[in-house]
Amino acid sequence: MLLNPEATFELARRIGADGPGAPIGEVFSFLSGLYFRGKLTYARAFGNRPSGSGVSTFVITTDRGLLPADTLIRREDLRSFAAVDIASGDERYVGPLRRDVTRLARELDAATDVILLGSIATGKYADILIDTFGERLRFPVDFVGRGDMSRGGLLLRCAEEGRQLEYQPVVGAVRHGKRPPKLAPARSRSRGSS
Repeated sequence: MLLNPEATFELARRIGADGPGAPIGEVFSFLSGLYFRGKLTYARAFGNRPSGSGVSTFVITTDRGLLPADTLIRREDLRSFAAVDIASGDERYVGPLRRDVTRLARELDAATDVILLGSIATGKYADILIDTFGERLRFPVDFVGRGDMSRGGLLLRCAEEGRQLEYQPVVGAVRHGKRPPKLAPARSRSRGSS
């Protein structure tokens, strides 16, 4: 949809040839729906760097390493992302990610934890991050056994409730587990009378 040059909806116009671009977080939220929207909302609610310095929410890309979630991208960026297979260990993915992770590790205090809200079930993200952050790389314990949509829903719910999840190191963690019970339906928000 977004790659169609004939698309006329607002986000497609913004990332088009004559548009100003749109934040990668917004674009990925559109593309992946609940899953990415949950990650971004949660990260913005709870992510912070010590002393409030620097960017705290990054998006892992296929060919540009870590990008701050507010980085503007355009249609040609999406085409570039789509050309790289991260599962194959393509150097166009691994090289920029290692570069940015190494830089981030130098910027952070040695006691600062790094929270991965992406998949830990495969090594495509976690293994590269573990190489640099070791035990400092943590993930929400409640992710084990959950699919993408369930993780997204959980993260959205926690952000709305102001409740941060419990984290554990990825190193040595059980990455695959029994599917947890489905999330209970969210309580409906009360609406003021008009």
